[in-house]
Amino acid sequence: MPSLKDIKRRIKSVKNTRQITKAMKMVSAAKLKRAQDEIVAARPYAEKMLGLISSLASKTSSDSHPLLANSGGNKIGVIFVTSDRGLCGGFNTSLIRLAERFVREQSGANVSLYLVGKRGTEHFKRRSVNIMKARPVGNARPSYAMAVEIANDVINAYLNGELDEVHIIYSEFKSALTQTAVVQKLLPISTPKTESEKEETQGEFIFEPTEGAVLSSLLPKYVEVQAFRALLESSASEHGSRMTAMDSASKNASQMISGLTLTYNRLRQAAITKELMEIIGGSEALKG
Repeated sequence: MPSLKDIKRRIKSVKNTRQITKAMKMVSAAKLKRAQDEIVAARPYAEKMLGLISSLASKTSSDSHPLLANSGGNKIGVIFVTSDRGLCGGFNTSLIRLAERFVREQSGANVSLYLVGKRGTEHFKRRSVNIMKARPVGNARPSYAMAVEIANDVINAYLNGELDEVHIIYSEFKSALTQTAVVQKLLPISTPKTESEKEETQGEFIFEPTEGAVLSSLLPKYVEVQAFRALLESSASEHGSRMTAMDSASKNASQMISGLTLTYNRLRQAAITKELMEIIGGSEALKG
């Protein structure tokens, strides 16, 4: 049985840990608010750009631009976005599980990973998977410059024939309690296939100088915007998951402190009772 000194030391240690988890929760809550505002602002832009590109692409042939043409090869690239740090619940675990399942499902294909985030890099560098490039996310908020660099890397690899398809795996932010790991096809850019889809994407637009020129300038920008959106979604999901995990850890620490305090008081009471009995026994022996 542990001594009173050991239990007291453990209570102090758990209290220090609770202070850390509470501080991390507050920091994540503040960062989550900013990240949530950014992703809410970015989603309509990304969705509107997709609608505009779909409208333009539906009026042109699929081979009008290399980013629309489907080569049908088996070289698949995957942009995999995780976090640099842990202590965020099952955030990275669910993403890694989805990425591994996606790689297994591509039977016979040559899969290359573009890893964004140290957690994904640490996991896959010990496995027999081709790593195209690995880079950290960084402690600052996701920047558009990072998204442009990622988009340029995969676009160049796609145009040079090194990749035939590009997918992106990231965590889509729903709420502070809910984040969903998703796979999105990035290249080649999909266009409406059915007449109903074409009617939904078409509208009364006038393009200058030409539809083809506008489409050619928008396609690389679309890949950049989707990469930036994935970084923002992942950042908001990470902060939400960490806030929830730290809140749960703080509650567990409080319960542990209560249990240890109760044990400490019982042992202290037993020790005091034992000392009193020894004193009374000694007094009775002296009287005898």
